[in-house]
Amino acid sequence: MMRHDVAIVGGGCVGLSVAKHLAEETDLDVAVLEKEHHLAAHQSGRNSGVLHPGFNYPPDSKKAQFATEGTARMKAYCAEHDIPCEELGVLVVAQDDSEEARLEELAEQAEANGVEYELLDSQADIQAHEPHAVGQAALYAPEAASVDSQQYVYELAKEVQEAGVSLYTGYEVTEIDHAADGYSLATSNGRFEVSYLVNAAGLHADTLAHQVGVGEQYQVVPFRGEYYEVRPERAELCQTMIYPTPDPELPFLGVHYTRRADGKVIVGPNAVLAFGREAYDNTDVNPRDLYETLTYEGFRKLLSSKMMVKVAWNELNKSYRKEKFTAASQRLVPEVRAEDLHKSYAGIRAQLVSDDGELVKDPLFVERDDAVHILNAVSPGFTSSLPFGEHIAEVLAEKV
Repeated sequence: MMRHDVAIVGGGCVGLSVAKHLAEETDLDVAVLEKEHHLAAHQSGRNSGVLHPGFNYPPDSKKAQFATEGTARMKAYCAEHDIPCEELGVLVVAQDDSEEARLEELAEQAEANGVEYELLDSQADIQAHEPHAVGQAALYAPEAASVDSQQYVYELAKEVQEAGVSLYTGYEVTEIDHAADGYSLATSNGRFEVSYLVNAAGLHADTLAHQVGVGEQYQVVPFRGEYYEVRPERAELCQTMIYPTPDPELPFLGVHYTRRADGKVIVGPNAVLAFGREAYDNTDVNPRDLYETLTYEGFRKLLSSKMMVKVAWNELNKSYRKEKFTAASQRLVPEVRAEDLHKSYAGIRAQLVSDDGELVKDPLFVERDDAVHILNAVSPGFTSSLPFGEHIAEVLAEKV
């Protein structure tokens, strides 16, 4: 049996950030338990790698605070540790009057959050930034950047191990029980006794939290986001990042273009219900996970909304019909063709849903006297990982 002061379940960017800051700020004996044998296998390594500077979040919100601070800190971290990071900027394009009005709101939020921006009101101005993009107006945010997310996670892991944190890979936490002095954790490779717990298990955070009576009014519903890559000889169609104007009623941005730190241009993601928490292909099915989702009261209430049913149907079409995905891509860049796109990777978003059928859109963590359960490290979780992890570390340190 292994003994540590603190166990952090989940070796993704948030869990490792918590470990980094605990090691820097305390003398606690910290362990990170990661179920996979290699890091960044799930949300932390299956994302676009974009740093979102914070213009899309309400002023004074945790999202805005973490995104703006996180963008600056991530750039500095990447520079210090020689991690690929390209500050490319993002162009948010409006196609009609209602979207252009939304751009004005984004500009106000950017102003309040201290984010650089420029409003463009003509096709000529748009194409000065992105020659192949089409729209009637746009917001340009130069601070957006693209980072190699997997290298970032591995650098965090290297740093925490050098600071004395024990990193266990291939240790899946299967059961959490209260113990006389903290918690007893059953894993695929033995049992751990710990005084304090940080649940940063991402796609499985709710399952572990429910074992100790935490967050039972919420459940993770997995949504798969699929990416296509623009073939290299057509990569000039996107020089930086091209985004649609976000719909404030939806948690998903929609199909967009990202030039990654390695120079590849990816298009996506869509957002379709995944038939398993780790069902990365649209033919993958985990019967237990799917049954859990379909019988969840909150999910059934979510689908009682006609708008959500329409969105779900459209997203499903993009997953199984390439022409639908291409059509969504052409809304921003009309020159792109189906033959320009080939399948790339997919990620699963751990979308927290409440029992009343609401999508939880803000970061959510639940404190206990000897634990912190991170139930919703929602986008921009990657961007926010350094300040968010520091915040969780401070919360836990106050309990010790």
